[in-house]
Amino acid sequence: MHFFQFHSWSQKEKSVRRKCSYIRWQLLLLRELEGFSVRYRATELTSLLESRISNFDTNFQVDEIGRVVSVGDGIARVYGLNEIQAGEMVEFASGVKGIALNLENENVGIVVFGSDTAIKEGDLVKRTGSIVDVPAGKAMLGRVVDALGVPIDGRGALSDHERRRVEVKAPGIIERKSMHEPMQTGLKAVDSLQMNSRATSESETLYCVYVAIGQKRSTVAQLVQILSKANALEYSILVAATASDPAPLQFFGPIFWVCHGEIFPKQAVAYRQMSLLLRQPPGREAFPGDVFYLHSRLLERAAKRSDQTGAGSLTALPVIETQAGDVSAYIPTNVIPITDGQICLETELFYRGIRPAINVGLSVSRVGSATQLKTMKQVCGSSKLELAQYREVAAFAQFGSDLDAATQALLNRGARLTEVPKQPQYVPLPIEKQILVIYAAVNGFCDRMPLDKISQYERVIPNSVKPELLQSFLEKGGLTNERKIELDEFLKESSLAFI
Repeated sequence: MHFFQFHSWSQKEKSVRRKCSYIRWQLLLLRELEGFSVRYRATELTSLLESRISNFDTNFQVDEIGRVVSVGDGIARVYGLNEIQAGEMVEFASGVKGIALNLENENVGIVVFGSDTAIKEGDLVKRTGSIVDVPAGKAMLGRVVDALGVPIDGRGALSDHERRRVEVKAPGIIERKSMHEPMQTGLKAVDSLQMNSRATSESETLYCVYVAIGQKRSTVAQLVQILSKANALEYSILVAATASDPAPLQFFGPIFWVCHGEIFPKQAVAYRQMSLLLRQPPGREAFPGDVFYLHSRLLERAAKRSDQTGAGSLTALPVIETQAGDVSAYIPTNVIPITDGQICLETELFYRGIRPAINVGLSVSRVGSATQLKTMKQVCGSSKLELAQYREVAAFAQFGSDLDAATQALLNRGARLTEVPKQPQYVPLPIEKQILVIYAAVNGFCDRMPLDKISQYERVIPNSVKPELLQSFLEKGGLTNERKIELDEFLKESSLAFI
């Protein structure tokens, strides 16, 4: 009995306290209004009341919340996010994040960044209000991160970095500048034929971003060791979206890290998987119809900037895996017209000992010699044609028919030109030494050498030539007649020891 009396009295006390608080608030408001009524006119009093009423709920924050309708295979369908934007990040109740791709009438298709096992039907999904962005800046150099920019190298969190949106427009025509500077790779087979897809300034540091899509974690770990051993990791960024990661991370890897996306077909395969799960209509080879736009919007962001916009440059080197060397498949033919050239590698050439195994006939540059050093242009201008003629004649020479002297000379020169571009792995060669070696082969100074001595000859002559002669190859004027005579005399004498 006493308990119920106490409980009734407690409820009554609460009601009295609420009434007292309301009366006290009214008294304070009346007192304030009385003071203002003496000093101000009625219109000013009205504006004061309106301001109090209009600002009553400004301190409240309202989040748009949706609920998971279905989830599976990295795709979640959410109901209730009526105002969400395409490409906006969302957060599930489990803490996993995702991005809105399909905006339909009944629901929204969310691509989950991570495992979807912790997401269940009926879970709450909250909008973040921000479009997808990733960390950027020099703080990323030397680090290994996943597709979302989270460090996975065990060296702690990132420091002193900025965040940038991943989906931005490519530079317009006015902001671009024609390519006129070469990007040296250190590979004779690449620099001599000038198959670079974009250009960078030689006077500035070349920062590299390697995006490993669908590769094994052990392969990425080996690459980290190789770069560290060569002191190259300090100006490199490794982005790992490995084979064990979900398809969305493999798809968004190159888009998040537009600087030099690598292995595009793996990205396209992940995009095909996501598109089919999102019930988008398939096209050729079951790829969605916008797969062309997927690659073009990424590669068009690689450009040489004009002087007014900083004169910087971005080089894209997409690596395409072909099925049985078929370059006419959908994805290779999709990327080739977007780029400024292609380098075709063949397994057969690799097993024959031609490494790098570049097929010179299928490898072309649509930039031409516009970005090539003038000296290199003078030296290797006819080498590609001679190699093409050599391959054609060699196909008939294997039948053992009698050959005239001109054909035998062509076969002999072609064999040397095929041997010269060979290069050991992780041994880049400065451009001036490349010019020296290629000049010797193109001008017949290696024709009388045995093939097994050419590699030794290449290692000896750059160290015995005059340094000023090597440096003259880098001059804008190219190879003058006086330098050419001096170079011929040196090569004629140096080649005698290897004949």
